[in-house]
Amino acid sequence: MVTDHNRYMRYALEQAREAERLHEAPIGAIVVRDGQILAAAHNWRETWHDPTAHAELIAIREASRALGGWRLIGCKLYVTLEPCAMCAGAILLSRVEEVVFGASDSKGGAAGSTIDLLNTKLFNHQPKVTAGILADECGMILTSFFKGLRTMGGKR
Repeated sequence: MVTDHNRYMRYALEQAREAERLHEAPIGAIVVRDGQILAAAHNWRETWHDPTAHAELIAIREASRALGGWRLIGCKLYVTLEPCAMCAGAILLSRVEEVVFGASDSKGGAAGSTIDLLNTKLFNHQPKVTAGILADECGMILTSFFKGLRTMGGKR
C-alpha cells in the first residue's frame, strides 16, 4: 500500500509544482478510485482571487463531476499538505473514504496538527487518514516557495 501511496503522492506533487510555476502556493491534490485518477488539481487562490480555491476543494469538485454525484464513496484524496478546516469539512461532506497527505501543517492542519476534524465521532463520516507520505518532499517544496517569497518581500 505504501508503494501505491508514494506513486499517487508523486502525481499530487506534480500538481504542486504546476501551482508553483503559476506563483500559487505549491499544494497539489488528486482523487483516486479503483486505481484511476478521477481528478487532479492545485491551488488557484491568488489567480482566481478566491480564498476557497484550495487544491482539495477543486479536486473534490472535479471528481464529483466525473462520477456524476457528490458522494465520493470508495475514493482516496491525496494531498501534499495536511487539509485545513475548510477542506476537512468538504472531505467529510463528500464522503471521501481515505485522506492521504504528505506534510503536516502545524499552523492550520485539521487532520491532527492543530485540530482533528477527520477523526471525531461528532460527524456521521470518518475517513481513514494516512499522514506523512513523501512528507520531506512535500514539505520542501512549500518551504522553498515561502522562503523565496520572503526574499522577494512577499511579492508573488
